[in-house]
Amino acid sequence: MNPSQHFPTPFFCIQKFGAKAMKADNLDGDMCTANEAPSLMTGDISLQLNFPANGDVTERDGEEILVPPLNFAMVDNGIFRSGFPDSANLGFLKSLRLRSVICLCPEPYPEANSEFLKANGIRLFQFGIDGSKEPFVNIPEETIREALKVVLDVRNQPLLIHCKRGKHRTGCLVGCFRRLQRWCLSSVFDEYQRFAASKARLSDQRFIELFDISSLKQLPLSFSCSRP
Repeated sequence: MNPSQHFPTPFFCIQKFGAKAMKADNLDGDMCTANEAPSLMTGDISLQLNFPANGDVTERDGEEILVPPLNFAMVDNGIFRSGFPDSANLGFLKSLRLRSVICLCPEPYPEANSEFLKANGIRLFQFGIDGSKEPFVNIPEETIREALKVVLDVRNQPLLIHCKRGKHRTGCLVGCFRRLQRWCLSSVFDEYQRFAASKARLSDQRFIELFDISSLKQLPLSFSCSRP
């Protein structure tokens, strides 16, 4: 998977999982907005989406409207990323047929989300990482390592990785995952910056660069993405 083919938008996944429509607002960075109609091509998939100029998406013929979480995207086969899902996103998450959710926020998981996971047999893995905006905050390397072990275990897939906005904590975890995929650092940082946009942190990128992946190379690795 070449980073130039990576789209930090929900459009590819909507095609893949049969979602009927989405409300494409509150997206930032390189995200497409509701009045854009991108044509995405990846492999044998070509998708043209047309949104009303006012950004409103209406229900048609009784079909359910599926709304992805903020910053939603596919990372690899069976691995997704996003910001914190709210009640409007649960129908979309159900369409992914998730087995697991990795939450990188330390706060107690919302009751509505917990009930949704329980009702759908989805396991929650919570790795609380401080989301402080202060510079030079130490990112817990061991916590990222343990979270990566969950990501790499195919028994937990399909899975969703999320923090609050799907930018920094999620970006660090995905960046370390890309290191395991042997992506070059420039490609790893490019992906990180696509999601973090103006909020990109040098401390996050340095953490990704220095993260020791040697202990994880002993684990069974199964990737669909090739080295860019």
